[in-house]
Amino acid sequence: MKAIQISQFGSNEALSYTELTEPKLNSGEVLIKNQAAGVNPIDWKTCGGGGAAPFIGDLPFIPGWEFAGIVEKVASDVTTFSVGDAVFGFIRFPERAGCFAEYIAAPTDQISLRPKELPVHAAAGLGLAGLTAWQALFDKGNLQASQQVVILAGAGGVGHLAIQLAHWAGAKVITTASSTNHDFLKSLGADLVIDYHTQKITDHVENADLVIDCMGGDVGIEALACVKTGGTLVTLPSVTKDEVIAAGNAAGVKVEPIRVEPNSEQLDKLAGLYVDKKLELQLANTYPLENVGKAFDESRTGQVKGKIVLTI
Repeated sequence: MKAIQISQFGSNEALSYTELTEPKLNSGEVLIKNQAAGVNPIDWKTCGGGGAAPFIGDLPFIPGWEFAGIVEKVASDVTTFSVGDAVFGFIRFPERAGCFAEYIAAPTDQISLRPKELPVHAAAGLGLAGLTAWQALFDKGNLQASQQVVILAGAGGVGHLAIQLAHWAGAKVITTASSTNHDFLKSLGADLVIDYHTQKITDHVENADLVIDCMGGDVGIEALACVKTGGTLVTLPSVTKDEVIAAGNAAGVKVEPIRVEPNSEQLDKLAGLYVDKKLELQLANTYPLENVGKAFDESRTGQVKGKIVLTI
């Protein structure tokens, strides 16, 4: 099979488009003929030696944690999926999963059937960002109808899905974005969009029940002032979580870090919302697998509107 592999941590020059043996199945797994894989900042951070690098073990390493494809083989003990099933998933995170490849061995308890109404590219990009948004809003943030939620960086992969999920849940949604994305985010359900280039969020928001911090660092720390007594800020970037937590403790605001976890039941819910037209995934760009370096470069800009996906 063709796959992207690194043999040492580094920049794009470390990425190798190479021929490898397809993975063997263990119990509880299915072999998937991969059709598409989502690209996320955690991918290039890990390939550079940061991100999830401490969890992946010895090199070489095939990046990627989310995918969409077709079941080609099933282990002898698998009864929940059959050959020919269209599936998608977010698997094994933060340990190695190998989704930037033509074939994937995936645990059945971390994948879901892909409805025909959910296109391959959308399914491939839905796992990590969709589950992060869901778990931040509802598992960590306990968001309820009529509450006020602030989503920092609303146009990104997690942000634009979090806006839609919060709107679906009946919350008042406030987000931040550059002015070119305001109409787009309002169309997704944002009630108020703040231009982070020209406006201070603290001048426009107070008494928020929940803040979803997709930025971290000074931006997340500044947003603590928007949280009401008893409210919560959920911070996503792991590299700055300690400083945001410390600032929250000093300000008397509860700060919850989050590491997204595979969850097939939540994937089913996300797929159902997509089918019911309550949720859409914005595709920023698609690249063939061998052009993963270009996908990483675009992701590194931090200006991506939606999700980047590799076609396999």
